Amino acid sequence: MAEEAKAKGNAAFSAKNYTEAITHFTEAINLAPTNHVLYSNRSAAYASLGNFSAALSDAEKTVSLKPDWAKGYSRLGSAHLGLRHVPEAIEAYTKGLDIDPNNEALKTGLEDAKRALPRENAFPKGASPFGDAFSGPEMWAKLTADPTTRVFLQQPDYVRMMQDLQKNPSNLNLYLQDQRVMQSLGVLLNIKMSTAGGDRDFPMGDAEAEEASPAPKAPAKEEKKVVVEEKKVEEVVDDGKAEAKKEKELGNAAYKKKDFETAIGHYSKAIELDDEDISYLTNRAAVYLEMGKYDECIKDCDKAVERGRELRSDYKMVARALTRKGTALVKLAKTSKDYDLAIEAFNKALTEHRNPDTLKKRNDAEKAKKDLEQLEYFDPKIADEEREKGNEYFKEQKYPEAIKHYSEAIKRNPKDAKAYSNRAASYTKLAAMPEALKDAEKCIELDPTFVKGYTRKGAVQFFMKEYEKALETYQEGLKLEPNNPELLDGVRRCVGQINKASRGDLTPEELKERQAKGMQDPEIQSILTDPVMRQVLTDFQENPVAAQEHTKNPMVMNKIQKLVSAGIVQLR
Repeated sequence: MAEEAKAKGNAAFSAKNYTEAITHFTEAINLAPTNHVLYSNRSAAYASLGNFSAALSDAEKTVSLKPDWAKGYSRLGSAHLGLRHVPEAIEAYTKGLDIDPNNEALKTGLEDAKRALPRENAFPKGASPFGDAFSGPEMWAKLTADPTTRVFLQQPDYVRMMQDLQKNPSNLNLYLQDQRVMQSLGVLLNIKMSTAGGDRDFPMGDAEAEEASPAPKAPAKEEKKVVVEEKKVEEVVDDGKAEAKKEKELGNAAYKKKDFETAIGHYSKAIELDDEDISYLTNRAAVYLEMGKYDECIKDCDKAVERGRELRSDYKMVARALTRKGTALVKLAKTSKDYDLAIEAFNKALTEHRNPDTLKKRNDAEKAKKDLEQLEYFDPKIADEEREKGNEYFKEQKYPEAIKHYSEAIKRNPKDAKAYSNRAASYTKLAAMPEALKDAEKCIELDPTFVKGYTRKGAVQFFMKEYEKALETYQEGLKLEPNNPELLDGVRRCVGQINKASRGDLTPEELKERQAKGMQDPEIQSILTDPVMRQVLTDFQENPVAAQEHTKNPMVMNKIQKLVSAGIVQLR
């Protein structure tokens, strides 16, 4: 059913019906949630609609399910590039090329990303310099978080304006008369904007102040006294901030020398002098992190985030505090559930600012959580019990139930080769050949001396009509157990099918089916595109003397036999 839904999705994608394709791919994912290809296909569909955030989520899932699949990194790079995450795009394409150095799609993507790098901090001619403020899902998150703009989101005309600005930031001039837009721009840029009829947040100039509150002229001597007093107040404030910065610098110097107690003292003094710069809190949190005082680190990070939101501090500073908190929570994690809070902190940080280092920390935490979950779930005794339950259902020909128990056995003990072998047999009974082949190969990987793994794999390949491959598998098994009756019978059946093709005894339908399957085989494609083999095939048709020489070469004849088995050529 999943394959059927996937086929429908592919057809809709080819017809450029991307929304319909997403529907079918989603249906397929619900049926087969661990199939990495489905997430990859849906990522491509989302990207085609310009929904790069959704495309990125699916691409990340693809890579997590199949980290050695180059195409997944192509999807990941494309999504990052669409979101203008240029460094992340370059990293994704580079990782993909490490796996498949000749992949043209990855090469092209990497070139596009590198060309975009110099323009990352610039904006195109005619575009709004505030374009970044309206980009991505972060815009809606910030508008929702602010109590003033949250009210505006209930107004349809306001939502339409913001949606238009998200698509076309250059249209900002059209909406500048709307005070709601001006107020929203202030929230998005983390500054307080002056609005008509509202309180002014910026100091007014002399002329403006005079017009707003006219006052009679005072004597020159008295006016001079007022000015002097105001200057003194200003100097006192400046001295406090300047002193705080000096304390921070002293703290930084102590931190570099790993004199952590001294650093803590200086940062604490800076916090007392100036509570409007959250960098003092994040720096002290960094020291606590180095000292292993993770609870104190988390407290400082929480204070920094809370104060930063009050002051509308730079979102990068808030993201830094959240990342540091996540790092401390990872250090404290003892169970798989403990990682949830750390992952949540990293995700919040990424919402504020998508930093590659934070992304890596989040991914590492997710992997550590998964590994710990598997370790916590590990129980060989229960695994054996579940495998035995699966065997009972297999005997009763209740294969789906058997698969359920074999799968539980594998979760309880991922190193149990027998469980993979038995599940492969169940999948074979249900004609789920790709899954059966995967389990048989995993069985052999875990225990190369387990003969049953070779009989399972050979049987699957035989049913898939890959007779040459099945023959090789059976022969590998015979090296371990030369008199095994299942392996010997498999060899006999494979040879019979291969000879059937050599004699030309295939029916037209069988020949057509075998040829179609053979042309999809990468090995057959490689043989047919090899210039040497093309000449050999020509000699077999036109030059009997040369053909006779070719028959003396075992490697050449082995390749010829593969083409014969695939129904591509016939020897007479």
